[in-house]
Amino acid sequence: MDVALMIRRRLKELGLGQKELARAADVTESYISQLLSRRKAPPEPGRTDIYGKMEGFLKLAAGELARVADVQRKDELRRTLGEGPTPLFQEVRDLILRKCNRDRVRAVRVIFEKQPFGELERLVTQKLLDVAKWVARGELDNAYWLRMVAQQSGRTQEETRKVVVAFLDTDIFRISADESVWFLEPLIESWDMDLSTFDLTIVLNHPVARGHVKQFGFVEREPEEVVLEEGLKEFLADGSLSGNVTEEEMQYLRRLKFNGKRPTALFFYRALQNARDPLHFQTAR
Repeated sequence: MDVALMIRRRLKELGLGQKELARAADVTESYISQLLSRRKAPPEPGRTDIYGKMEGFLKLAAGELARVADVQRKDELRRTLGEGPTPLFQEVRDLILRKCNRDRVRAVRVIFEKQPFGELERLVTQKLLDVAKWVARGELDNAYWLRMVAQQSGRTQEETRKVVVAFLDTDIFRISADESVWFLEPLIESWDMDLSTFDLTIVLNHPVARGHVKQFGFVEREPEEVVLEEGLKEFLADGSLSGNVTEEEMQYLRRLKFNGKRPTALFFYRALQNARDPLHFQTAR
């Protein structure tokens, strides 16, 4: 039994309609209609309170509808992905390992080869794809960039643009060897990962990619304690100096560094005025 069937059966038993259910669940009647016709998948139980509301309205045991939804979602995901992820093309894995920091590549290769397409390999591949797509989206209409990439690949500029557009629609489960080797090869210079924290650093090939280094962190850290300078405290306490300071401006003032010096309240006032003055900044070309 799935969610749609359970709800329809219960509505019929109670002599109730979709409109009443939508009102009780605090959603639109259109949403209920799509849910019951299976045009919309049941939402994830942990991210919504809709099941509790519907269970109460339909006089079902607490958690019963959510349990059925959870089983249904897992079954659908299993049918979509199959029993397990299939291996990447060997050319793709070879490229990923070739771009890995040479001091780390041996340990990474061992992890990759334990599974056909394990968690670490998926994580690294996904982030490399994300960064490559970020570059491609920003440069897709840049004729100079397309011409430069086309020259490196031996394709025409028109062919290059078509391949880039197709690349933007791929993912780690559908990536082809041609797309990865052709597009990631010139774009990614190297990558490295701290295997204890999973912090990932991706270095882009400077001639064909703006933003030379991208870094990703995957470990939860406690926020650093922010200690306010005495001068900043005095600045904030004086309404004539800080009366209309915004939260964004406060973040800017907190980040200022002084190498042991002790700035006064007047320093922070002048720093704020300088930051607000458009004459102190170049306009974007």
